[in-house]
Amino acid sequence: MPWKETTTMEQKIEFVCEWRTGKYTITELCKNFEISRPTAYKLIDRFEKQGFEGLREHSRTPRKHPNKTNENIINGILKIKKKHPRWGAKKIERLMFNDFTKDDVPSVVTIHNILKKNGLVCPQKRLRRVKPVHPIFDPKECNEVWSADYKGKFLMRNKIYCHPLTIADSRSRFLFTAKGHYHETLKFAKAEFTRIFRIYGIPQQIHTDNGSPFGSVRAIQRFTRLSYWFIELGIMPVFSDPAHPEQNGRHERMHRDLKAACAKPAAYDLKAQQRSLNHFVKEYNHIRPHEALGMETPASIHSFSTRPFPERIPEFDYESNMKILKVTQNGAIRWKSYYWVYLTAALKGKYVGIEDLGNGIWKVFYRNVFLGFFNENELRNKEQSTRLETNLV
Repeated sequence: MPWKETTTMEQKIEFVCEWRTGKYTITELCKNFEISRPTAYKLIDRFEKQGFEGLREHSRTPRKHPNKTNENIINGILKIKKKHPRWGAKKIERLMFNDFTKDDVPSVVTIHNILKKNGLVCPQKRLRRVKPVHPIFDPKECNEVWSADYKGKFLMRNKIYCHPLTIADSRSRFLFTAKGHYHETLKFAKAEFTRIFRIYGIPQQIHTDNGSPFGSVRAIQRFTRLSYWFIELGIMPVFSDPAHPEQNGRHERMHRDLKAACAKPAAYDLKAQQRSLNHFVKEYNHIRPHEALGMETPASIHSFSTRPFPERIPEFDYESNMKILKVTQNGAIRWKSYYWVYLTAALKGKYVGIEDLGNGIWKVFYRNVFLGFFNENELRNKEQSTRLETNLV
């Protein structure tokens, strides 16, 4: 009779018992139980070596596999994952080359499977497919564009908020600093920018959002006091469009890693929090491979700026065809003794140059940066102050 799925063990025991009586030959037993002679001899061999326990079903999984990953390699993968729990298989594979040969390091898929087998892969939520957004500033050289921002504040364990100021090179992703501040002020930001400029030099442009102290949507060209300081240093401030942080996505992506590393959980006070931020900067620049850099580290790609930081603001000479006017304490310039053109209080005490375009239209510059237009005819008709316009109608 054939094996029955629900009584396989009982059939095996019955076969062995019949064989032990000696009344039947192997051929007769195989015919009665409808099994092959090799199966019969295998059951008899197991019974003689292990007794009835040897008749139980054995796992069909191979005991050895020629492509099985070496235990030493697996331990190395788990060690790196333990040290960097937020890193995935791609970054772990890159670091494996520091300790193992190219032939020993398994593929990214194998590393991922090893992590998954050990419960070290967290399933991510599937995001809805959206149209890809490309950065509006995609530099090809280091120090062409830097990115800066105050990462969203988070509460430290002493119930005081920390506001980390981050500055990075947009080409190499090199993170110059992550400086924790109590408030997002011009004084704190300017002091940290000065320190970084003295060490690394100055870029051609600095890309920020429109938040204080970097920009203001209500100001001329969105420039603030910090923006005008950048202009005086020979740096052009550039901004993302309002409510579009994705235009500086590479900087925002770095912020996500910083938050996971330094704010979950946060330190007790600002001094301890700064140590955590400094550790993140060192790891981000020198250890963590970056996919956009071909799995190289930002430090291996970045180069210092050839433009040194000027300790004194250099003088600026306007073109000879421009009128030079001083911005008063109320942020306006006096025109023809009777009229006022309001610019911005951020320029009080500074000198601007205005250029005649004809028909009463004047173009206003601060140093070599265009600010806006004003119409002299409207001033004479209204006999009152007017604001600068950025576009001619």
